[in-house]
This record gives sequence, C-alpha cells and structure tokens, in this order.
Amino acid sequence: MGDDSPRTRRALLHLFGGAAALLITASKSSGREALIAKLIEEARAHGAISERIAFISAALRGTRYLGYTLIGGPRRPEVFVVRDDGFDCVTYCETVLAAAIARNIPEFESVLREIRYQNGVVSWAQRNHYFFEWGEHNTANNICKPVIMDGSIEIEKTVYWQKELGRRRFVMTVIPHAVFLSNKAKLRDGDIVGFVTHRPDLDYFHVGFVMFGDRGELLLRHAAKSRHRVLDERMDRFIALNGVGYVTLLRPQEPRQEA
Repeated sequence: MGDDSPRTRRALLHLFGGAAALLITASKSSGREALIAKLIEEARAHGAISERIAFISAALRGTRYLGYTLIGGPRRPEVFVVRDDGFDCVTYCETVLAAAIARNIPEFESVLREIRYQNGVVSWAQRNHYFFEWGEHNTANNICKPVIMDGSIEIEKTVYWQKELGRRRFVMTVIPHAVFLSNKAKLRDGDIVGFVTHRPDLDYFHVGFVMFGDRGELLLRHAAKSRHRVLDERMDRFIALNGVGYVTLLRPQEPRQEA
C-alpha cells in the first residue's frame, strides 16, 4: 500500500502543551515542504467552509494511501503526528478539515489536536478511536453538526475492536443508503460521510467527503486503501460495490469569530 521508493523526510519534533508533536513533511526537492501552509493561505480566497474543503481536498488528490500513521498505544507514548505525504481515510478528513478552519500552521496544529483528541489532549486514551465518538466529540465542540434526513433510523452497536478500549454500546442515528442517494439536494460539498460496517464489533468501515462533479453527479472524495491513493469516485458505485446499508453525515461548521 505504501510507496517503496526512497524519499527524504524532514521531521520536526517539538513539545506543545506538554505533549510531543511530530510534523512530517517532504523535502524541498519534492516541492511539498510547505504544502499545508500553502493550501491554508490559498483557501482563504474561497468563501464558505464547504468551498475551502473542496479546494484543499482536491489539491490533495493523488496523495498515497498510508495506514497506521498515528503513533501511540496503551503502553506506548502518544505522539501528535501531522503529515501531508500519506493519509488513511480518517486522517485525510482530519487534515483537510483542520486546514479549512485554520488561518496559519500554528492554528492548524491546534485545530487538528482538537479534532483528533478529546479536549485536545494528546494521549492514546483521549484519541477518538471510534468514528462514532469522533462525530460526537466534533459535534460537541461545534466543529461539525449532524445532518439528519427523513427516513433516518436508530441502530445499536456494541463495539469491541480493541480489548484495551473495553466494550462500548453506541445508539446511532443512521440514514439508509437509498434515502441518502435520493436526497442529493440536501447535501453540500464537504459533508463528511461515514459508512456503517456490517461487522458486529465495529461502527464504521470508511469515511470521506461528499462532493459534486461537474455534471452534478454525487462523488466520494476519499483516501482509498484499495486504490492506494486519494481520489474521487461515484458515490452510488462505492455504495453498491461495498454493500453499504447505512451512512451518517456530518456538516463542517464555520469557526466562531473571536470578539
């Protein structure tokens, strides 16, 4: 899944609020050293957050899929990781969302911590391991709000993905896939769509951004493990190929302006 060609990396390790942070970017020769900062600056010319997400997420198409990029565990210190050279589906959404909210790199790192961790505290225990909890947390902190459609239902999930996390019971408000696909008019570019898994011990199997194509077709913009990169593909095709039953939607919110 990864890129086997040798590439030079620059790693910046620093302390922020008592937590380690690791910023991994490509070297000057790759032309990507200041990519996130460049995208933040250029995105400010776009108005609504949906437009900024569309711009930033499009600029990152083609970036390789890279799993297990976060560092930490129950018995291993957590490290705050920021990178622009590879994403899994969640870290792609987190990076784009934080860049669309932030006005500069220090603010980007602060927002990313707030998105990824409960109360922005960099520790394995405070990381949003389940996407259901990711959504609850980022709704509570006003970064996103749920989108509910007529025809939504509640389902229960008892997850036990990792024994150190214990069993957790989630009551999830979900949208049947047919309802979702037939309500394009209620969707916006940049909505975050989560795909509920059939597995009994897990909540979601994938996440990405809703986007509209040039002809109005509904697209999924995501970091795809099976395709090894960030790309767009037709939403109906993805749902059919993966046997998706239910989805959930989160709509990113404009940051509150300080008085």
